[in-house]
Amino acid sequence: MKLKLKRPIVFFDLETTGLKISKDRIVEIAIMKIYPNGNTESKSWLVNPTIPIPKDSTEIHGISDKDVKNEPTFKEIANDIYNIMNNCDLAGYNSNKFDIPLIAEEFIRSDINFNFKNCKSVDIQNIFHQLEKRTLIAAYKFYCNKDLLNAHSAKSDTNATYEILLAQIEKYDELENNIDFLSDFSQIGEKYVDLAGFIRFNKNQEEVFSFGKYKNQTLSQIWHENPGYFSWINQAEFPQYTKKITNDFVTKMKLENKFN
Repeated sequence: MKLKLKRPIVFFDLETTGLKISKDRIVEIAIMKIYPNGNTESKSWLVNPTIPIPKDSTEIHGISDKDVKNEPTFKEIANDIYNIMNNCDLAGYNSNKFDIPLIAEEFIRSDINFNFKNCKSVDIQNIFHQLEKRTLIAAYKFYCNKDLLNAHSAKSDTNATYEILLAQIEKYDELENNIDFLSDFSQIGEKYVDLAGFIRFNKNQEEVFSFGKYKNQTLSQIWHENPGYFSWINQAEFPQYTKKITNDFVTKMKLENKFN
């Protein structure tokens, strides 16, 4: 069996210095690119995060400061990763909440404008949680009847994630073998604008904040009531991609005010 694809899809997994999207960095990335004709292309890198790797993180993925001391930084390989991912859909395990927002941060820090709005994203964990509710190791055992060796190795996790998705499509009649359906199905909860979940769409498809004193208010309302709030966001500890969304909004509003 193979995925029915309209364009290539990239399965990827990250090992990182931690779980904070706005501050942590990638220490390993593995990519598997699947083409519509079934051909595959795989690549992995160890990455120098330019910040210390906490001991707790090393205990999970086995990568230490010594291992990445002489490896390239993300900025040094960012163009290679961009060229593989550009004009592709994306897939991973917990990728909607973690891997995609974090790699978006790394692209911004590397001055690369990757348009995630053009990508369909398939989160295999969300499919799994909606249908079975287990971990990646358990999912691999459940769907593929295999033990996941080298768990928390980006390459092993990426390969396992791809195999699980194929097994899920075969197992469940309600899953269609196309990326549009799988992307929609693997979305859980609200639809977010900024990847990290600070800005979402309301039922009228308007952009609203999902936190703080202006929770559920539209960006337009807040702009007219307190435009300084956007300056605060730009200076506070939010992910760069979130700041990009708010800065683009501010630029749009200033242009509208100028010409109206």
